[in-house]
Amino acid sequence: MDLLTTALLLPLDISIDPNSNGLPGIGQLKKIVGASMTVGLILAVLALIISAIVWALGANSSNPHLAGRGKLGVLVALGAAIVCGASVTLVNFFWNVGQQV
Repeated sequence: MDLLTTALLLPLDISIDPNSNGLPGIGQLKKIVGASMTVGLILAVLALIISAIVWALGANSSNPHLAGRGKLGVLVALGAAIVCGASVTLVNFFWNVGQQV
């Protein structure tokens, strides 16, 4: 096969965009994902409250191990809340970056 034949066999322009009517159940899937994001944010807030209480108890009882675990829990809960809240924006950002490649 020569170069010209190979070039003619390759597709010249492929344009595929996501659509919301390609598969049945997309609306229900969006509701499920939105509900799971809400549950994730609620659990992150609960983890933040519990970790702050553990941190306070550890600091007031002169227990550095407990205080350190509380601090780590606060940081993890904040990170989880950031990821849950920014997940749609992150996916859209990387989708747009991928479209420019």
